[in-house]
Amino acid sequence: MTSSRYRYIVVEGPIGAGKTSLTHKLAERLGADLLLENAGDNPFLPRFYQEPRRYALPTQLHFLFDRSRQLRDLGQGDLFRSGTVSDFLIDKDMLFARLNLDDDEFELYQKVYADLAPQAATPDLVIYLQAPTETLHERVRRRGIDFERGMDAAYLERLANSYSEFFHRYDAAPLLIVNTSHLNFAQNEADFELLLERMNKMRGPREFFSRAA
Repeated sequence: MTSSRYRYIVVEGPIGAGKTSLTHKLAERLGADLLLENAGDNPFLPRFYQEPRRYALPTQLHFLFDRSRQLRDLGQGDLFRSGTVSDFLIDKDMLFARLNLDDDEFELYQKVYADLAPQAATPDLVIYLQAPTETLHERVRRRGIDFERGMDAAYLERLANSYSEFFHRYDAAPLLIVNTSHLNFAQNEADFELLLERMNKMRGPREFFSRAA
């Protein structure tokens, strides 16, 4: 697969889906730049997992400010010079906002989003990683990030369902939906090569990729 077909790739999915590790691996293989959401740099995120109601709005606003800045800094010349692989799609920020904010906060967030979110370039391909809730929860547990330890399965399930609903309607860019239940792109090179092959063979606007156990 040559990088010329996909100059701007976005990898998305709920917490524990493996999007950031796959983003790094794709960027390395394609010789592309990385554009990362850097969740660990959000000072409100650990507090959100401890007190969701209190810290949902500042957590979301911090992500919105940071992602908007990154996309503004990413000029069209830079984007198409060497290609870009990102682990966030700014369109999905509303997904978290609807899930975590109350009505008044969500109304405020929509106003800020409308004023702040840039008109980002449309990806050449969006890869949406999905997995059952129990798989996501186990992956989150294994990676051992302290502030994620309090995350419960019910929240992950709501989040995974919100992602499914979002991408069920998503049609802004070609979409490859990947069931990662029996795929490990970070540690299994054969799985990664299968994904690259599937990306290269994509012809329609929406395709599915999975592998039996």
